[in-house]
Amino acid sequence: MKNFVVKTIANAGALAVAIWLLQDITLSGGSTGRKALTLILVALIFGLVNFVVKPIVKLLTLPLFILTLGLVTLVVNAAMLLLTSWLAGQFDLSFHVSGFWTAVLGGLIISIVSWALNMVLPDDD
Repeated sequence: MKNFVVKTIANAGALAVAIWLLQDITLSGGSTGRKALTLILVALIFGLVNFVVKPIVKLLTLPLFILTLGLVTLVVNAAMLLLTSWLAGQFDLSFHVSGFWTAVLGGLIISIVSWALNMVLPDDD
């Protein structure tokens, strides 16, 4: 359970950095508390998408991974971020990613920040 909470906090922090750095990734809402709750909910959706959908997509695109020496990972991460944005819209959360290239850059930022936060935060159960 502690590992799940740590990964959710890392995802929320990484999403917050991407929102802060890229103007086309938006998190709107009223108060700071409402934005923080929305960010945590989006981080949960993002974690669920990465846990359920991403392995399937990686398996289906395995030949492209081999052919591009892993660079297609950027496209897969962008697709997961766009899917998260779409799902957030379905749950009436005020998180939106505008455009594919923004999603590619956002996915790269989120991957780097999430990796760094997972290295710093404790993850033992």
